[in-house]
Amino acid sequence: MPANHLIIFCTCPDKDTAEKIARRLVETNKAACVNILPGITSVYSWKGQVESTTEQLLLIKAHNNNYELIETTIHDLHPYELPEIIAVPIERGLPDYLHWIDSCHSLK
Repeated sequence: MPANHLIIFCTCPDKDTAEKIARRLVETNKAACVNILPGITSVYSWKGQVESTTEQLLLIKAHNNNYELIETTIHDLHPYELPEIIAVPIERGLPDYLHWIDSCHSLK
């Protein structure tokens, strides 16, 4: 049985993109909370080359039922050809915090 709650990781090229995605997800009740971690360095392989860039990392806390809507929203707003969208189940957490995530979730 899948976990009811997720943390979704998404890297963004700049603060404006990160804030736009974060705000859209929270304003439309797709995510309860999005943390923006600035200034991470990503080293990755892309089209046969090793690349390095500074990015913003989104930590998106959401109900599992909203995953597809979150993925679609990120795809619609993200400038990358292949944005990082990785969901990790939340196996345990403070019950009141998980309940708060539930109260913010909507399938609109």
